[in-house]
Amino acid sequence: MKKVNGLNRFVKKNADFIRMFTAGVKNVELDSSERILIPKDLKLFANLNKEIVISGAGELFEIWDKDAYEKVIATNEADFGALTEDVMGNISFDDLL
Repeated sequence: MKKVNGLNRFVKKNADFIRMFTAGVKNVELDSSERILIPKDLKLFANLNKEIVISGAGELFEIWDKDAYEKVIATNEADFGALTEDVMGNISFDDLL
């Protein structure tokens, strides 16, 4: 988000990207029992039903419908090695420290 917030919003493609990238972002607060309420529009958008998966994604977490999550993971599992090389292959060990 630090890099996104640093984009020049007077450049149309930057403004369009920021708008689309943050379209589903919602701030939520914990209730007195330290639970979160998923906003109804996001619940409908994600097609969340009875079973969900909470997946850690760096500094964020994702909430998925269990069946949809398992389908995405199964589809990408075979290509994970190639994906890892594409995404992380140019990062040196020193960059991770």
